[in-house]
Amino acid sequence: MGFHAKWIRKLVKRLVILPFLCILPLRLFSGWLSSSMKPLHHDSRSRNVTVLLWYWPFNRSFSLKGDVCWDLYRIPRCILVDERSYFPSADVVVFHNRELQVGLHKLPTNISRPPSQKWAWMSLEAPSHNGNLHKYAGIFNMTITYRKDADVSIPYGMLLRREAEEHVNEDNSVNKSSLVCWVISNYKSHHKRSQVYNNLNASVPVEVYGRWTKNRLPSSELLPTISRCYFYLAFENSLAKDYITEKLWRNAYEGGAVPIVLGPPLGDYKAVAPPHSFIHVDEFASVNEMGKYLQQLAEDKKRYNEYFTWKKRWKVKRYTDWRERLCNICSKYNSLPKHKVYSDLDAWINANTNLNI
Repeated sequence: MGFHAKWIRKLVKRLVILPFLCILPLRLFSGWLSSSMKPLHHDSRSRNVTVLLWYWPFNRSFSLKGDVCWDLYRIPRCILVDERSYFPSADVVVFHNRELQVGLHKLPTNISRPPSQKWAWMSLEAPSHNGNLHKYAGIFNMTITYRKDADVSIPYGMLLRREAEEHVNEDNSVNKSSLVCWVISNYKSHHKRSQVYNNLNASVPVEVYGRWTKNRLPSSELLPTISRCYFYLAFENSLAKDYITEKLWRNAYEGGAVPIVLGPPLGDYKAVAPPHSFIHVDEFASVNEMGKYLQQLAEDKKRYNEYFTWKKRWKVKRYTDWRERLCNICSKYNSLPKHKVYSDLDAWINANTNLNI
């Protein structure tokens, strides 16, 4: 009987353990299979961030159907909405300053605001064009501007490294018919940029286009016209920290002319633009001296073409879709301070700023 009892006990143990050993691999495989079938862009350690745009800038809306931030820009777990019914659950609510400034919209201060919700102030305007910001003291938690030190930086343009070095036309001076050109709409004689233009035009010819002159350009003719110029006056309308607009990124770089820049200090341009790709007004003792340099440079094809060698390794990316700018909020969200408040938004915006130039 002792032998049979031992044998029965061994048989029972095997019958108990065997199903467990069979089930365990199946459960492990099932878990691996289910995890491998999840979208790769979803991180189980993070959660979705909902960004509510209270109204579209300049009343120009874009489609928000589908997983916009992932489908277009590969930014994960970012829900972009423009329906105000999402207000109670939104992590971030974005307000574009222009519409607040002109009175088209108001802040929803009459609605109970969730304690953890961040309100974001957004503008691409120079500080002098943002109006009175003193009334927004202690309201906003985030800034979204072109400034590099903004909570979410949305520059007008940036450089991207090319995947492989590309051949660049060796002679960029061909088909040039004008030495210097400028496109200007808002001309004020007391602006620094107007004074620089007048002094330059006294020594070298400058072709002027835009609403200020009779030479108005349709948008389709802008870049082709600039491409026929050796140099383009990429003069900003205000002198402010990091304020470098499409005048550099689109008009000059994409137009194929060497930009002559006037705006923030030389160091701000060096921080974002390719080396030896532009000429800063501050690099010369006088505008007349700069005019002489431009004439000499246009006559020396080798030296002139050196201003385009950056295109072998770099290409320009311009931000033109508000959705991309808004999706970038999610990329920064988890690294931002949880309890930040701009007690003096006006002081922050107007730091390192001068009057119109």
